[in-house]
Amino acid sequence: MAKRTKSAVVQKSLWKKIGARWQLYLLLLIPLVYIVVFAYAPMGGLIIAFKDYHPKDGIFGSEWVGFKNFIKFLTSYKFPVIMKNTLTLSLYGLAVSFPIPIIFALFLNVMMGKKYKKIIQTVTYIPYFISSVVMVGLLFSLLNNRYGLYGSLYSLFTKNTAPNILAKGEMFKHIYVWSGVWQTTGYSAIIYIAALAGVDQELHEAAEIDGASRLQRMFFIDIPAILPTASIMLILAVGNIMNIGFEKVLLMQNNLNLNYSEIVSTYVYKVGLASGLSDFSFSTAISMFNSVINFILLLIANWGSKKLNGSGIF
Repeated sequence: MAKRTKSAVVQKSLWKKIGARWQLYLLLLIPLVYIVVFAYAPMGGLIIAFKDYHPKDGIFGSEWVGFKNFIKFLTSYKFPVIMKNTLTLSLYGLAVSFPIPIIFALFLNVMMGKKYKKIIQTVTYIPYFISSVVMVGLLFSLLNNRYGLYGSLYSLFTKNTAPNILAKGEMFKHIYVWSGVWQTTGYSAIIYIAALAGVDQELHEAAEIDGASRLQRMFFIDIPAILPTASIMLILAVGNIMNIGFEKVLLMQNNLNLNYSEIVSTYVYKVGLASGLSDFSFSTAISMFNSVINFILLLIANWGSKKLNGSGIF
C-alpha cells in the first residue's frame, strides 16, 4: 500500500512539473511527431522486402516470398561490384576525411592571429553550403580536358590535349573523395574547434612554465581533450559507412565509369524508380540489407571505442 501511495505521489509530481513547463513540452512535441511520422511509421513498409509486391494487391495482399529478394541480390552478378565500389568509396573517404578536419582544427587552434584564424575558418566553411548539383558542375568545368582549368594548364605546359580523367573509371574515387574533403573539412572541424575552445588554459600555462613546446602541448593537452569527441564522431562515421552520398555519385556517373561508381544507393534508385520494371520489393530488400550492415558496424565500432578509451554513444 505504501509503495502504491509513493508511486502515485511521484506520478502526481511528474505531471505537475510537466504542467508547469507545458510550453517546452509542446515544442518537444513537434520534433517527436516528425520522428514518428518520417522515421518510425515508414518502417512498416519494410515488410515488402519479404513479399513480391504489386501496387494493385497492396502491401498485405502481395505474395509472401520470404528471403527471396535478399538471395536474389546476394547471388546477383552485380553484388560483388556494388559492394566493392561502396566499401572502396566509404573506407577511402573515411581514411581521408576523418583525420584531416582534426588536423586542421589543431593547427587552426595554435594560430596566433585571431583575424586570420576567422578568415581561414570562414573560407573553409563556405564550400559546405554548395549543393551537390553545383559541386558536380564545378568539377566538370574545372576538370574538363579541353576548356577546363585542368585541360588549359595541361595544354599550356605540354602543348597537347589533356587526357579525359572524368572518363577514367579508376579516377572516380579520387575525384569523389578529395572534392568531398575540400567541401566538408571546414564544417567538420567546427566540433573539434569547439572542443578545443573548452580546454582549460591553465593546463597550457603550466605546461609552458615546465618548458613544453607548442607541439608538445598539442600532443599532450589538445589531442587528449578532443579524443572523446573524435571517438563519437568515428563511431557515427563507421555506422554510416554504407551510406555514402547518393546525389553526388549519381551526378558524377557516366557509361565509362559505371563499373567503378555504381554503389548500393544508386543501384537501389535505379532498380526501384529509374528502371521501367520498378521492382519495389527488390530495392527495399537491398536498402534493408544496407541498413542492417550499418547497424552491425555501429555496434562493433561502439564496442571497440568503449574497450579502447571507455567512451561510446551507448
